[in-house]
Amino acid sequence: MPRLLLIDDDPALILTQLRLAFPDPSYRIEAARTGAEGIERIGAERPDVILLDVRLPDQFGLEVFQTIRRLDTRIPVIFVTVVKTADETIEAMRQGAYDYLFKPLDLHQLRRVVGEALEVGRLMNQQAVVSETDLVPDVHDAIVGSCPAMREVYKAIGRVADQNVPVLITGESGTGKELIARAIYQHGPRAKALFLALNCAAIPEQLLESEMFGHEKGAFTGANRRRIGKFEQCNGGTLFLDEIGDMSPHLQAKILRAVQEQTFERLGGNETIRTNVRLIAATHRDLKAWSAEGKFRPDLYYRLAVFTIHLPSLRERSDDLPMLVQFYLRRFSRELGREVREVAPETLERLRDYSWPGNIRELQSVIKQALLQAHGEVLLPEFLPADLPVENGGGRVCETVPGFRPGMTLAEVEREAIQQCLFQTGGNRLRTAGLLKISTRTLLRKIREYGLEDPLRPTAPDENSSEH
Repeated sequence: MPRLLLIDDDPALILTQLRLAFPDPSYRIEAARTGAEGIERIGAERPDVILLDVRLPDQFGLEVFQTIRRLDTRIPVIFVTVVKTADETIEAMRQGAYDYLFKPLDLHQLRRVVGEALEVGRLMNQQAVVSETDLVPDVHDAIVGSCPAMREVYKAIGRVADQNVPVLITGESGTGKELIARAIYQHGPRAKALFLALNCAAIPEQLLESEMFGHEKGAFTGANRRRIGKFEQCNGGTLFLDEIGDMSPHLQAKILRAVQEQTFERLGGNETIRTNVRLIAATHRDLKAWSAEGKFRPDLYYRLAVFTIHLPSLRERSDDLPMLVQFYLRRFSRELGREVREVAPETLERLRDYSWPGNIRELQSVIKQALLQAHGEVLLPEFLPADLPVENGGGRVCETVPGFRPGMTLAEVEREAIQQCLFQTGGNRLRTAGLLKISTRTLLRKIREYGLEDPLRPTAPDENSSEH
C-alpha cells in the first residue's frame, strides 16, 4: 500500500484533496504539523512520497528537505507553497526535489504530480532483476530469462554497473530496455541517488528541451516561471533517455555537450550550469547506420556507445517463453483476481508459434487479455485473443514464392517458401525466421518436417509427417 506523508502546519484542506485523489484502502495518507514530527515519522517508516510545505513553524522547508535527503535520497519530495516566486522552492528543485505545487492546489494537477512521483519512487526502489529461475510474482517488473543471449545481458550489466560511463541499450520496441537501465542503476554506486526517465519520442521538441535542461521565465509562450530540468534535478544521479534516436539534431548537440562537459544552459538563459549525471540511453534504431546516413550525430553516437548492451527480441528467446508466460500468468492472475495457475500445453504451443513483433510488451497484453476471458485454473487456447494469429509461413507469402503454382497444397507452398528463404540467407536460421515472420522454434520444426536441414540438398518430405 503506497504511503503518502504531508508535512504542513495547516493540513486540513490538502489532506481532504489527497484523500479524494488517493482514496482508502488503496493508499495510506498521514500528516505531520512540524518538520521535526515529519522527520520522526520518516525515520519510523519510510513514506513513498512526501508533500512538504515551504514554511513550517519550527524550521524552513528547505532545511527539512536537506534532512530528508540525508535519510534517503530516493524519496520523491513535492514542495507546496503559496509564494509563486519562492527562491527556496527553486533551490530545492536544484537539490533534487521532485516538483512543487502552488496553494490552493488543483485536484487534477495534484493527482497527476503525486501519481507520477509514486511511479518514480517505485522505479527507484523496485527490484529490476530476479534470478534466472526465481519467478516470485511480488516483483512488479523483472528481467526474466536464462537463454544464452539473456545471460550475456546479465554479464554486461555486471561489467558496466560500477563504471561511470554512458551506456547505450539497443533492441526492438517492447523488449524491456528501461528495466535494463534500472538494473544498471540499482547495481551501481549511484543506487541511493535519483533515477529519472524521459521518453524522447513522446514529448514535442521544445517541451523535451525544457524537460531536460529547464527554462527561464519568459523563455517561450506559457513559460511563466523558471523550470529546473532533469539534468539539473538529477545531479549526482542517473538519467535514462529512452528512444534517443528520435531526438532532433539541435537537442543532440546539447546532449553531447552535457555528456562531454557536464555543463548546459537553461532554455532562454545564459548561465552555465554544472551537473554530474550518469546517462543511460536506449533506442530501437540502428544508430550506427543512422549516423552514417547523417540522421544522427556520429560524435554523439560514439560518446553514447562507449558500452552497448543489445536486448534480443522475444522471437530470439523461444526457450525463455514458458518461463515468461508462467511469470506473467502468476503476476497478472493476482492483479486481476483470477485463479489461473497453469498453462495448457496447447496454449503454450500456440504462443510458441507466434513471432511476437511487440515483444515482451505484447506478451504481457496477450496474457492479460486471456486471463480476463479465463475461468477455472488452466489457461486454455480458447481464452487467447481471437486476433492472435496462428502463424504459417506459406499462408503469409504464397503469391510471392518463386515457383508458386495454382493448385499447390499449403504444405507445398510452405516448404517452397522456407526453401527459398534458406537459399536467400545462405542457411541462416535466425534471418530466415525473420523473413518469414515466424519464431525460430517454428522454423526449426518445419525444417525437420520438410527435410530441409541442408538447404542446398533438401531431402524429399515425408508425406506422413505433415501437421496440416
